[in-house]
Amino acid sequence: MTKNIAVKVEHVSKYFKLPTESTQSLRTALVNRFKGIKGYKEQHVLKDINFEVEEGDFFGIVGRNGSGKSTLLKIISQIYVPEQGKVTVNGKLVSFIELGVGFNPELTGKENVYMNGAMLGFTTEEIDAMYDDIVDFAELGEFMNQKLKNYSSGMQVRLAFSVAIKAQGDILILDEVLAVGDEAFQRKCNDYFMERKNSGKTTILVTHDMGAVKKYCNKAVLIEHGLVKAYGNPDEVANQYSFDNVINAEKISEKNEEKVSQVIQDFDVKLLTPAQIRPDEDIILEFTYNVLQDIDTHIALSFLDIDTSFGLYNDNSIDLKTTGTGRKVVTFTCKLDYLNHAKLKLAATVRDSEKHPLAFSPATTAPIIVIDRIVDSVFESEWDANTGMMRRSGSWK
Repeated sequence: MTKNIAVKVEHVSKYFKLPTESTQSLRTALVNRFKGIKGYKEQHVLKDINFEVEEGDFFGIVGRNGSGKSTLLKIISQIYVPEQGKVTVNGKLVSFIELGVGFNPELTGKENVYMNGAMLGFTTEEIDAMYDDIVDFAELGEFMNQKLKNYSSGMQVRLAFSVAIKAQGDILILDEVLAVGDEAFQRKCNDYFMERKNSGKTTILVTHDMGAVKKYCNKAVLIEHGLVKAYGNPDEVANQYSFDNVINAEKISEKNEEKVSQVIQDFDVKLLTPAQIRPDEDIILEFTYNVLQDIDTHIALSFLDIDTSFGLYNDNSIDLKTTGTGRKVVTFTCKLDYLNHAKLKLAATVRDSEKHPLAFSPATTAPIIVIDRIVDSVFESEWDANTGMMRRSGSWK
């Protein structure tokens, strides 16, 4: 292995044994064994994975949920052992794979920094040297002596992420971190990623944000069903991933339409308010559909951030309920006043009383909503000692 290779993955395969029956006695287990009955099935998550990450690479790993990305990261991080193949790592590796791993809610923020740093392999003296940088980046100086259980989820994210990136490892592994934190913290993360990209240090990033892959990465790999589907140029890998998602969505839509055509017909969604609004303005939607059977139905809806592919709002309320057959018209009003700037796409379903989906809103005509960025705002955050959380108050100008 040449010295300019930071991580080398060679013919890595991994499977998990999933039990198919519950055996309570040793005798039954032995009898089944002699009969050739395993009592489990093998789920092959990774199949002969090969790639190299050179020193200084900002390397992207992409793929749909369940493709094997997180399993691969855990093998690289030496959390899992592969059934076949090997992974060679040159340098000190720091992983930020799952938020909160190694954090204790009963300890203070400061105590958690030292404990998490120790789990990453750092001495107390090394953590002392980086402690101020961690606190400054997380912007939690006044809260470090508070117990972690009193932190908001955003504060916990900032602290955990700050520990990972300030740990000064040769190789940094990040799994799905671009969607965490508020807008200001994401801007800070963006600045850090650009700085790290040009620093000559190695970074491995797992994300569903293809914009991030094109912006930060110089190489990428696409994992599909445990296999390498595309490898190399990040633009080509990102475009292949986006194309595959469009094709898959069309197949699912066609399958769903065939399945529910005998229950719900002509499901349509209209946006009754302007497509470009301020955060403090109402969003009003109208849902129309025909019910062919005498059943109860209701609308479930969600808003997806187009840029990050993450859901920002979800409502499965049965308040939007209809009964019986015939033409149904349902109006829904909501306000996303916690967003400052976003491009949203609506996804909606008609469901029965058991919450089973019966019809899906057409993807080609789904409303797009743009929430304007508002710079002039008056919001203040303060620590609420009664609730043990940050409280936000104010209004948009």
